[in-house]
Parts: sequence; structure tokens; C-alpha cells
Amino acid sequence: MLEYVRKYWTIFLELGKVRITFFVSLTTALGYILFSGRIDLGIILPTLGIFLIAAGSSCINHFQEQKFDAVMERTKNRPIPSGRIDSLSVMLLGVNVALAGSVVLYYSSNLESLFLSWLAVFWYNLFYTPLKRKFALAVVPGALIGSIPPIVGWTAAGGNPLDMKILIIALFFFIWQVPHFWLLLLLHNKDYEKAGFPTLTKLFSSLQVSRITFVWIAALAFSCLLIPLTNISSKPYTPVLLFLLALWLIFESRGILSAYIEKVMLRKAFLRINIFVLLVVLLISFDKLIFIEF
Repeated sequence: MLEYVRKYWTIFLELGKVRITFFVSLTTALGYILFSGRIDLGIILPTLGIFLIAAGSSCINHFQEQKFDAVMERTKNRPIPSGRIDSLSVMLLGVNVALAGSVVLYYSSNLESLFLSWLAVFWYNLFYTPLKRKFALAVVPGALIGSIPPIVGWTAAGGNPLDMKILIIALFFFIWQVPHFWLLLLLHNKDYEKAGFPTLTKLFSSLQVSRITFVWIAALAFSCLLIPLTNISSKPYTPVLLFLLALWLIFESRGILSAYIEKVMLRKAFLRINIFVLLVVLLISFDKLIFIEF
């Protein structure tokens, strides 16, 4: 019995893309903290609700992309293509988990937060997923998905979703999504082409794509410098640390401009961009939560 539970729990974690959904939950918690200035019991249920909604949306995405996943080396061992679970069960699981998350989010926050979370699901499953099979630049409008969770957390704490403070945070996460995906594309472009996706590498050389990606990385670095201008940041050391982080990211990412790019360089750039975003999240969270002036 224990082995049976462990097996299907592992499958659910794969279907729910738990590493991604955990980060989605983290950015939701960030939005809550930035508005409320504290961590309290009120943060738990909205964050859990978003986690369940994101996990349900990911399950639905597995159902949508099962044929493509079966072709790609990177995804052929996912639960549906590997035969560990049937596709109808995955779809039903996704819908039910997303509905459970919606109930949790509604009763723990408000309609604004719920509608924003549904917008993210719609944009991911019904807009971006079909669009990326037809349009090589689909990730640009698709990046809206990553900008919504912090706004959900902000509104769950009582904030206005159109407040410029949270919109600048949302812009930061929007920009991050694009180089994040294009670095993955450069690492797995043969896989994407094999599955029939209209990749950017069909329009430009790998060197050109890496240079375009570097421009987006630089834009991400500079976008974090807008955060102190919103008065979300109150500590004098926060702008300095953000500036140093921005310089670090640009300096450490310059390797992808090389005429001879190795996979290891791309993996390091992918890791660094994610570490950068995580450090920015932690820094501006601590800025709100730690009341020590230097």
C-alpha cells in the first residue's frame, strides 16, 4: 500500500511540475508580503490555492502536449508518454486540483485574486500552449503567465492590482520568462525541432539567438533597478544590492555572446538567471520584513 501511494505521489509531483509551481507559489507569497509587510496566517491559504491551481494547470498541459512529449528526448519519460498513467486520468486530476485550488483561493482572499488566477490558467492552457506550436515568438505574449502570481498575492492581501508598485514587480517576472525559455531552447533546440515546434533557431542562427537572449538578460538586470523607485523598497542598502546583483548577472552571462557556445555555458547561464531572480525575491522580501536600518 505504501509503495502504491509513493508511486502515484511521485507521478503527481511530475504532472504538477512541482519545482515550477513551488516558485509560482513563492512569487504569490512575495506579492502578499510586499503589500502587507508581514508574514502571517493569511498568507498560507492564498499561496496554497495558487499552488493547487498551478499544479492543476500543469496536469492539463501534460494532457495537451502528450504527443509532443512522446517525441522529445527531454520529455519522453513523462508520466503519460511512458505509460505510467492514462491521459484521461491526468485531465480529470488537473481539473479537480485546479477547482480545489480555486475554492481555497476564493474563501481565503477575494474574487479579484480568483479571476487573476483563472486568467493565468486561460493564458497558459488555452492561449500560450496552442500558440507556441504555430509562432516562434509565442513566449513573449506567453510570459504574461509568470507576471500574474505576484499580483494575485498582492490582491489577496488587499492591494489594488493596478498599483504601479506591483506592476513593476510583474514586469520583472514578465521579462525573466523570455530569456529563461530561450536558454532552454538553445539547450534543447533539436528536441523542439524534432517535435515540430516553430523554434527561433529556424529563423536565426544559435549565435544570433544567444545574443538576443543576452539583450533580454540585460533588460532583466536593469528592470530590477526600477523596484526601489516604487517605494516598495525602503532600506538604503537594497538599491545598492540590487545594482550589484544586476552587474553580476550581466557580467556572468557574457559568455553566451561567444562565437563558440558550449552546452555547459548555456546551463550555467540558465542556472544564474534563476539564482538572480531568487536572490531578488529574497532581498525585497527581507526589505519588507526586517526592520533594521543600517
